[in-house]
Amino acid sequence: MTLTVNGRAQQAEPRPGQCLRTLLRELGWFGVKKGCDAGDCGACTVHLDGKPVHSCLVPAFRAEGSTITTIEGLADTVPGEGLHPMQQAFLDAQGFQCGFCTAGMVMTASTLDPAQKAELPRALKGNLCRCTGYSAIADAIAGRCSLDADADGAASGRSLPAPAGPDIVTGQARYTMDAAPVGDLAGLLHLKILRSPHPHARIRAIDSTRALAVPGVVAVLTHKDAPDALFSTARHHHHSDDVDDTRVLDEVVRFVGDRVAVVVAQSEAAAEAGCAAIAVDYQLLPAVFDPEAAMAPGAPVIHDKPATSRIADISRNIVAELHGHIGDVDQGFDAADLILERSYTSQRVQHAHLETHGAIGWRDTDGRLVIRSSTQTPFLTRDALCRLYGLPRDRVRVFAERVGGGFGGKQEMITEDIVALAVMKTGRPVKLEFTRTEQFAASTSRHPMTVRVKLGAKADGTLTAIEMEILSNTGAYGNHGGGVLFHGANECIALYRCANKKVDGHAVYTNTLPSGAFRGYGLSQTNFAVESAMDELARALDIDPFALRRRNVVVPDDPLISYDPHPHDVEYGSYGLDQCLDLVENAFADAVPGDPGPDWMVGRGMAAAMIDTIPPRGHTAESRLRLLADGTYQLSVGTAEFGNGTSTVHRQVAATALGTRAANIALSQSDTEHVRHDTGAYGSTGTVVAGQATQRAAQALAEMIRAAAASRLGVAPEACRLDGDAVVAGEQRLALSALAPEGLEAVGHASGSPRSIAFNVQGFEVAVHRRSGEIRILRSVHAADAGTVINPMQCRGQVQGGVAQAIGAALYERMIVDDTGAIANPSFRGYHIPSFADLPQTQVLFADTYDRVGPLGAKSMSESPYNPVAAALANAICEATGVRLTQTPFTADRLYRLLPDQK
Repeated sequence: MTLTVNGRAQQAEPRPGQCLRTLLRELGWFGVKKGCDAGDCGACTVHLDGKPVHSCLVPAFRAEGSTITTIEGLADTVPGEGLHPMQQAFLDAQGFQCGFCTAGMVMTASTLDPAQKAELPRALKGNLCRCTGYSAIADAIAGRCSLDADADGAASGRSLPAPAGPDIVTGQARYTMDAAPVGDLAGLLHLKILRSPHPHARIRAIDSTRALAVPGVVAVLTHKDAPDALFSTARHHHHSDDVDDTRVLDEVVRFVGDRVAVVVAQSEAAAEAGCAAIAVDYQLLPAVFDPEAAMAPGAPVIHDKPATSRIADISRNIVAELHGHIGDVDQGFDAADLILERSYTSQRVQHAHLETHGAIGWRDTDGRLVIRSSTQTPFLTRDALCRLYGLPRDRVRVFAERVGGGFGGKQEMITEDIVALAVMKTGRPVKLEFTRTEQFAASTSRHPMTVRVKLGAKADGTLTAIEMEILSNTGAYGNHGGGVLFHGANECIALYRCANKKVDGHAVYTNTLPSGAFRGYGLSQTNFAVESAMDELARALDIDPFALRRRNVVVPDDPLISYDPHPHDVEYGSYGLDQCLDLVENAFADAVPGDPGPDWMVGRGMAAAMIDTIPPRGHTAESRLRLLADGTYQLSVGTAEFGNGTSTVHRQVAATALGTRAANIALSQSDTEHVRHDTGAYGSTGTVVAGQATQRAAQALAEMIRAAAASRLGVAPEACRLDGDAVVAGEQRLALSALAPEGLEAVGHASGSPRSIAFNVQGFEVAVHRRSGEIRILRSVHAADAGTVINPMQCRGQVQGGVAQAIGAALYERMIVDDTGAIANPSFRGYHIPSFADLPQTQVLFADTYDRVGPLGAKSMSESPYNPVAAALANAICEATGVRLTQTPFTADRLYRLLPDQK
């Protein structure tokens, strides 16, 4: 058939059942993204004969004779040169973070008329964004520009644009799967995984005869083809921080969706047919889905592993446990005038990054194993592959292109190990891309938790004792089980000054989907419990919630006490909690409460949060910075860009030290070839650790340049000043390009220690319908102690996106596990993430602090805004209705059943 794509006539032969999205990508139009394959997310939006459509829903053959415009050709649809006005608007307002949804969003927005622009919640109902919270997208469509000018020596503290922005809005940015099968990828094979239909079973036999007979199938791999070594999919600086309980392919499956076998074939269709043809003989084993039941005597043992796996208690299915205290809680409760005790439950939620997990592997011309992956941790993944397959580091390269969202979900090795095995077994390049269903049913989720909190206080609100007990469901494997437990048990109560504290926690195996790293890393669940309990305490004592916090929160003279068993190196690099409390309280004092009508009850609520800015036990980074022949710079860093904004911040940090414009810093990143090591972009460390390495490299290079220029100019180095593309000493001016032949290059390192603390305070005003339980957010205010904000627009977007994601988890997101242990809603159709219509505009306010630990005074802020949201909403709902919700999500039907009878 013939079709016209972006003004170019193209010939194609669509396969039976093929959709337009896959056809366009096969023709090389990689701006058309896959987010769902069900018409739910809009990432694949194109114009079909001038109208926006979700190309994954359009049969490819129906495009015969049609004119199609993708994001790559949008600019050509308007007269003149340059970008389409909507592309320019998204660039000016930076209406993106990871950018994976942006092409589809721009394609939809470019067709809106003025009336539709006035009704964006309706107009954009078919396009989802997981990163931004939609505020920057609304700014873009309204034509609001938030960018500052890029000037020499004035990079820090300015809202400078993301360097990848032009490529994102034009569809040129390349993500993991945006690779044509040419060169090293010629003859690319496709890998599909046969997954377990049972929650717990032993594989007695696998017959792959029929699968190998399927045309196009190249290989079928089982546990007999895989190394027997145990490892963890979790990625941390010290791999021993996580339990070793996983094999590439195992003879025992432990949840519905676990790996059974893999098929490698010449097409995805052949691989899927091969999986369907495999015959497996299972011996069913008893399963347990509830963590409390899994700990009970006589429960089925899920992992019978050796002591070297570091599982805390195999017989009770306990992955990790924590028991810590200071003072004497019994005496503290005896001294209390009021004791409050409650249990709170947080559900399993999905990261829902629009780019699913995936990897492509091959052998390069030197025979090295190369993995192109959607990962937050390329260096740790490389090291894990080396240990697993007995390969030296110089024989494995792992790199990430731009990553389409992560939120902790890509701090795992979920695809790379199996792709590496297939490459080594077949000798061919191999690709694995998760479907959206696999993303829900076979990756990881947030840890479901039950948290019991007991507080004792004097009549004036002074805390006398805090006790907390955590039961965390880590699922079928222990990846991140210990780390999430330790982190979740720590800062939520370390926030408060109290002489008597006790924490007990257990992370427990069940035959359900593995839990993993998730934004907040345990603190969103425990903060919900502690901050809800603090609000109840305030109400019981008739004390204002802000006043109760001020009376009890830590201040810089207080010791910072950790309940994490790792060495403690946290200090007050700066302190802005007092400002955050004031900012939110004053914002509400200056606003008149909403009045949605007599059928609605209105209330306000707040919650506070603290977070250590860096993970414990080291988080190292290296940056390399080189002066180029034209007087600009090449910066190489290891940290990945997945919407966290590090690619912008690193250029700003370097430009500040070098007295130049950020645009003069070319950046390469997230490749094990570029630098020696970077622990990874998680825990908000892309700025505070990797950024510190960049600052040190830039400072060292600036000293080299001044020394070299001083020698040329005959002056002292301290007399030299970097000024854009030159060095200035008095009346003399030496072009940087003149110094390039000297090969000036500097390396910066950061160890991630000491660590600082950051604070967040969230406030909500809500309305609850008296008869239906419907919840509407009338106002959202968030105050953040981010230290010196290097890029205000970008940091504001991180906060707004974190709040938006947390609102979804608090109000409606929920992964449903059925009575077989399977995920019952593995799609965006059944799992509701926030759309444009669901979210309020969050007002973001920054404390004015300078952190002595972070680069240029900055602190982390991608992760922490998520944490106080659920409690703040619960507290607002309670003020409005008198009903205390202790279980997320706060769905209308759940609230309706608890509302008092309204006559």
